[in-house]
Amino acid sequence: MTRAELIARTRQLVDEGERLVREPSLGSLQVWLKLSDDLLSAAWGSMDRYHLAWLMVGKPKRIVRGRPMTPEEEAGYVREVAGQKTAALRMSLDAVERRGMPFVGEDGPPRPVSSPIQRAADGGADAPAAGYPGTSSSRTRRQRSSSSDS
Repeated sequence: MTRAELIARTRQLVDEGERLVREPSLGSLQVWLKLSDDLLSAAWGSMDRYHLAWLMVGKPKRIVRGRPMTPEEEAGYVREVAGQKTAALRMSLDAVERRGMPFVGEDGPPRPVSSPIQRAADGGADAPAAGYPGTSSSRTRRQRSSSSDS
């Protein structure tokens, strides 16, 4: 899969996730979750249960057990899960599009990725905050503290 294909497919899934939040449908949610899981797995590799639990994707706050959900509960469930998964898709989109991170299923040469420190040196938008390890302000503080210890 090319970077452009991953970006386009992820944007489509984000749009569909936003639609599910506005117009919840359990059947549509199930298909959308399968498509988004397949795409994320192809791009970043499969996630084990630990990572999925950490993301809290598909773990509603109020779980209904032992009875069918009411239409209101079902709509709330769809909104919550779609919102969580859409957030994960946005993180993926940011990683591949803005940050230029290489991904598992990438066809073609990976896009070069520079560190936040290099981007700052180049005048990039992702300049690290003052005191970020490796920046001049943190080196200056370390030099001052080591010279005062002498």
